[in-house]
Amino acid sequence: MSILDMTACQLAAAIKNKEVTVLEATKAVLAQIHEKEERYHCYVTVDEEGALAQAEEIQKKIDAGILTGALAGVPVAIKDNMCTEGLLTTCSSKILNNFVPTFTSEAVLNLQKAGAVILGKTNMDEFAMGSTTETSAYGVTRNPWNTEHVPGGSSGGSAAAVAAKECFYALGSDTGGSIRQPASFCGVVGLKPTYGRVSRYGLIAYGSSLDQIGPLCKDVADCAAIMEVISTHDKKDSTSVLRQDTDFTSALVEDVKGMRIGIPRDYFGEGLDSEVRDAVLKAAEALREKGAVVEEFDLSLVEYAIPTYYTIAAAEASSNLERFDGIKYGFRAEDYEGLHDMYKKTRSQGFGPEVKRRIMLGSFVLSSGYYDAYYLKALRVKALIKKAFDEAFAKYDVILGPVAPTTAPELGKSLSDPIKMYLGDIYTISVNLAGLPGLSMPCGVDSKGLPIGLQLIGDCFNEKKLIQTAYTYEKIRGAFGRKEDR
Repeated sequence: MSILDMTACQLAAAIKNKEVTVLEATKAVLAQIHEKEERYHCYVTVDEEGALAQAEEIQKKIDAGILTGALAGVPVAIKDNMCTEGLLTTCSSKILNNFVPTFTSEAVLNLQKAGAVILGKTNMDEFAMGSTTETSAYGVTRNPWNTEHVPGGSSGGSAAAVAAKECFYALGSDTGGSIRQPASFCGVVGLKPTYGRVSRYGLIAYGSSLDQIGPLCKDVADCAAIMEVISTHDKKDSTSVLRQDTDFTSALVEDVKGMRIGIPRDYFGEGLDSEVRDAVLKAAEALREKGAVVEEFDLSLVEYAIPTYYTIAAAEASSNLERFDGIKYGFRAEDYEGLHDMYKKTRSQGFGPEVKRRIMLGSFVLSSGYYDAYYLKALRVKALIKKAFDEAFAKYDVILGPVAPTTAPELGKSLSDPIKMYLGDIYTISVNLAGLPGLSMPCGVDSKGLPIGLQLIGDCFNEKKLIQTAYTYEKIRGAFGRKEDR
C-alpha cells in the first residue's frame, strides 16, 4: 500500500511503527497537491514550507514519546473559514483577501496538540454560503470523480482534497449540510457533530446557532479518531458543552442487532432521484439483514425546513457579516468619500452575489415590521422541528435517509438557479435546525459513475450510535473509491 492510499489512522500507525516518517508522508501529499491541484483546485492556500517544518518538529516529538495519539504526524487540510495563526484565512472572499489571524481556532489547535501537520486552507463557497463551491472568489473546485461536476459545498474543497488524496483528512463546517453534502458528492465520510460538541471559537461565523465544525475523511474509523481529538469543552465558546462521552473509537463495533432504524417517508417522495432512492434503501436492507429493526415512519414539518432555515441563517449572516466593513482588517475600497461611502464601496466590491443576496434577505426579515412575521415565526417552526425529531428518537436509535436528492450536478447548473440550489439541502438542514448529529457515507454510484451518499441522523450527543451503524454498514459494503484508485 502506498502512503497516499492509507487512511489517517493507518498512516499514524505506520509512523509510530517507524515504517514511514512524518516528513515522507508530508512530502508525498505535497507532491500529490503539485500534481493534482491545477486540475481540482481544492486549496486557497498551501503552506508547503510551514508543513515541512511542522513535519520535522512533530517527528522529534513522536520519537521522544511526547506524541502518541492516533493521528500524530498525519497531514490535514483546514477549511478556509477557521482562523489559523500566521496563515492566510479568507473564507474564499475578496473582502478577507489579506487577513492573517493572530490566533488559531480551538478545533485546529486541538489537532495541532495531537500532532497534525497543517497543509493549508481549502477552497469553499464564499463565507460558507452555497452548495457547490462555485461562489468562491478564488475559482471553482472540481469533483475528483468527474471534473465537469461540482464537489458540493460549502466544504467542497475539503471533501475534494480527501477524495483526490491531497490530504489524509480535513476539517469542514456544516451550517445546513455543508459537510455531509460534499462528502456525499465526493464519496467520502463526513460527520456534522451535535451543536455544542465541538468548539466554534475561531470559526468565522455564518449562522451562529447552526454552525458546527466536523471531519471529512476516508472511512468511519478515521471519523471516530478525529472526533476524539476535536471534541473538547471550551470556555471561550459559550455554546460549548462539557461531555465525558468522547471515546468515539469504542463505537467501532460491527453490530446493529436490535438497533431501531427509522426511514422517513417524507424523504422518499417527489424530487428524489430513483438511483439515489434505490441505493439508500438497499443500504437499509443490508442493515436489516444484520439484525437491525428497520421501519418507515412520518417525520412531519419537512416541507417547512427550507424556508425556516434560510430565514434564520440569512438573519444571522446579516448580523455576523456586519463586522466586515474595511476598517479594522481585510479589503478596503480605494476611492471613496467619507465613512459611509467607504462602507458601501468596500462591501459592494468585497462581497460576491450570493453573500449579498443572503445579507439583504437577512436584513429584510430582521427589519421593523417584518421581524415578527418572518424571523420570530421561523424560530417557532424551528422548535416544532426539534420536537418532531424528539418524538422520532423516542422510537428509533437512528434515522436513515439520503443526503441529497441527486448526485453531484454539473458545474454551472445550480448557480444559475439559487432556489434550486437551496432545495438541494432539503434532507440536511433539519439536522442543523434541531442541533442533531448527522453522518454521510458512500453507499453506491449512479449510472454516471458519481457517488451516492447515505445519511444517518442521531439524537443529540448520540454520535456513537451513528459511528457504530456506519461502521457496520461499511463492513457490509466493503472498499469504496474511484476505480483508478483501487
